[in-house]
Amino acid sequence: MIHSGIKYRLNDKLKLNLNECYQCGKCTAGCPLSEDMDIPPNQIIRMMQYGNPQNDDKIIKSYSIWLCLSCQTCFARCPQEIDLPAVMDYLREKSIKEKKVNPRAKKILAFHKNFLKSVKQNGRLHEAGFIIGYKLDTMAFFQDVMLVPSLISKGKLHFLPRKLKSQNQIKKIFKSLNHPK
Repeated sequence: MIHSGIKYRLNDKLKLNLNECYQCGKCTAGCPLSEDMDIPPNQIIRMMQYGNPQNDDKIIKSYSIWLCLSCQTCFARCPQEIDLPAVMDYLREKSIKEKKVNPRAKKILAFHKNFLKSVKQNGRLHEAGFIIGYKLDTMAFFQDVMLVPSLISKGKLHFLPRKLKSQNQIKKIFKSLNHPK
């Protein structure tokens, strides 16, 4: 029997058996953002347990997978030790690859993309470059512009990036992860 659902691919990649979840709900009860999610964490697991391709599609198009903070509260509370943050990471990757990112998650994706781009280029976060990239991607040019003078006067915003001596190590890490340029 060939299984092609997310559940089986997840099992192969992360070595997680989602069938071990017995729906105690501790993940959802402890999640600081579950109230804002369109599908609560325990229901994402339940939908994957069914192995239905229609459910798989709903999951990767959901806003919930983008709201996960990877705070590990769900994992710490889970009696079955299901690594839900790793599941959410996998689902986000799949959502991007299949071009099924929830429209409400565009700003979250822009944040992640620009953050990683800054770290990859500079070996650390360069705030000004990160903010400019994020604002360009989200078309929110003037939002928060009144904060800039205060950030500059307090020395919190530098126009030129400070590079690390170990920047080549950072680039090697990104290369080993096959991170796109």
